[in-house]
Amino acid sequence: MPRSVRSPLSAVLLVLACLLVPLGALSTWTRYEIGDEDNYVATMAPLASDPAVRAAVADAVTGAVMAEVDVGPLQGTVTTFVRDAAGSFTGTAAYRTAWEAANRAAYDAVRRARGDADGAVTIDLAPITQRIKRQLSDDGVPFASRIPVRHAEVTVLRSSDDLGWLRQVFTVLRGAGPWVPAGAVVLAVAGVLLARSRRRAVVAVAGGVALAAGLLLGGVGVGRGLMLGDLPSDVSRGAAGAVYDALTASLRRSSWAVVGVGVLVGVGGWLFPRFPRLPSATRRRVSVAQAP
Repeated sequence: MPRSVRSPLSAVLLVLACLLVPLGALSTWTRYEIGDEDNYVATMAPLASDPAVRAAVADAVTGAVMAEVDVGPLQGTVTTFVRDAAGSFTGTAAYRTAWEAANRAAYDAVRRARGDADGAVTIDLAPITQRIKRQLSDDGVPFASRIPVRHAEVTVLRSSDDLGWLRQVFTVLRGAGPWVPAGAVVLAVAGVLLARSRRRAVVAVAGGVALAAGLLLGGVGVGRGLMLGDLPSDVSRGAAGAVYDALTASLRRSSWAVVGVGVLVGVGGWLFPRFPRLPSATRRRVSVAQAP
C-alpha cells in the first residue's frame, strides 16, 4: 500500500479506535452490569446498609402505612412507633433479605428507566411493610393489625428528561455488547501496523485512549449532577446519589483502569527509544562473546 494512503488511513483508524473506547466501556457496562439481573441485584445489595437509603425506605414505609390507617388522637404516637420500627428494621438481616427480593422485583423498573423518558427505579415496599406490621403487632402497638399490606413503592432513582438521548444510546450499546471494545482493539492494532512510525502510533493511540476514558469519567460525573438536579422533592437526593454511585461504580473503575494503562503505555512508548544505547565497542564485544 502506498505511503500516501497508509498514513491517512492509519490516522483514521487510530482516531476511530479512541472514539470507540468510551462507547465500548458503556456497551460492556450496560450489557453485563445493569443489563444482567444477578449483577444488578449484587450491585444494589450493599445499599441496604446505606444510611440515606435506609432513611428513605423508613420514611416511605411510614408514609404508606399511616396513609392507610386512621387512629384519631393517637395518630402522632402511632406514627412515631411506625417510624421507629421501620428505622430499626432497616438494620436487621431480615431487611437485607427483603431488600434483595425487592430489588429483584425492581429489575424491570431499571430496564424501563434505561429506555423510557419517564422511567424510574422503584422498590416495592410490600415485603418490608409486612415484616414491620408483624413486628408492631408483636410489640403491642395499637391498631397495628389494621395496617394493610399494599404494593406501595419508593422511588430511589428517577431519570432526568435531559438524558433521554443518552438512554437511547445505552439501549443501542447494550445490543452491541462486547463487539464495540473488540472493534476498538482491532482498529487500534490495524492503525499501528499501518503507521509509518509504529512507536509514535502507539504513543498517540495510548494517549487518545486515556483521554477518551477520562472524558467518560467526566461524563459520568455530569450525568450524576443532571440526575440529582432534576429530582422531585419527594425523592431523597442522598438515596438517589447512593444508587447512582453504586450502579456506575464498575464503569468508573474500568475507566480509571483504562486511563492508567493508556498513560503507562504512552509514557513507556515515548521513553523506551530514549534509553542510552551501549557504546559501539561494547556492542562488538557482546556480539563476539555471543558468537558460536
